[in-house]
Amino acid sequence: MTGINLLILIALSAIWGGSFLLLRIGVPQFGPVALIESRLALAALFLGIMALVVGRKLQWRSRWRHYLLLGGINSALPFLLLAFSAQTLSASLMSILNATTPIWGAVLAAVWGRTPLTGTTGLGLILGTVGVAILVGFDAITMTPGAPLAIAASLSASLSYAVASMYARSRTQIEPFDNAHGSLWGATLLVLPLALMLPPPSMPQPSMWGAAITLGVLCTGIAYLMYFRLVKEVGAAPALTVTFLVPVFGVLWGHWLLDEVLGLHTLAGSALVICGTALVTGFSPRSLFQKRIRH
Repeated sequence: MTGINLLILIALSAIWGGSFLLLRIGVPQFGPVALIESRLALAALFLGIMALVVGRKLQWRSRWRHYLLLGGINSALPFLLLAFSAQTLSASLMSILNATTPIWGAVLAAVWGRTPLTGTTGLGLILGTVGVAILVGFDAITMTPGAPLAIAASLSASLSYAVASMYARSRTQIEPFDNAHGSLWGATLLVLPLALMLPPPSMPQPSMWGAAITLGVLCTGIAYLMYFRLVKEVGAAPALTVTFLVPVFGVLWGHWLLDEVLGLHTLAGSALVICGTALVTGFSPRSLFQKRIRH
């Protein structure tokens, strides 16, 4: 991995970690549905402009069912679940729970794909589960009304991402950029009826639109382009190491900008989740650089 790609990896982690902060800021004024519709529409428009610039056609007529399905399970559903959770949970807790996506992926691969669990994968699942239990069991926010449902929604969002990843892998003939572009339009269309029924509770302040635009353009549109570059340059497995760094930035942004409490249980729980995810994915820091040296 080159120095530039490493910087992109860190920047992408910081951006995606910041998305949980923006959810916490934007949801109170926009409401969960309106904020997510804005995020999806702005991201779709941004990637639409990029597609025009590079001359990529979406092929909507032949792939509209695929884009709607992928958009539903990869963007619309998990984004709405996380926005719902942001009404109750801290940005730190949401970012850590989101790191369980590869763990859910291993479970789905064993159940759905009939891939046997190895000892290392099993240990990773145990560590990840214990980490979530520590976060949930010792975090004071879990005592607030609606917290159990919000935690379940965050974990369900991670499960939805894992399902979407398995589905996308079965459609390898479609380019990653096309999947992102088409699925964002599909997700925008799916959420639109709900957004019309559930408008913002009040007119958002002008400053809040900055949060919505940043969430849509930077945290979704530009972040997708950065991620696709990493996948192309270093491969899918090294690019997925962003999963380990996002909670780090999510916790830092939440603590620094929202004064969220950073307790010992937060550090212990997040460490176990990250270690469990690393074991499940077979991640080794040395592999990031060995691959580059061999080439």
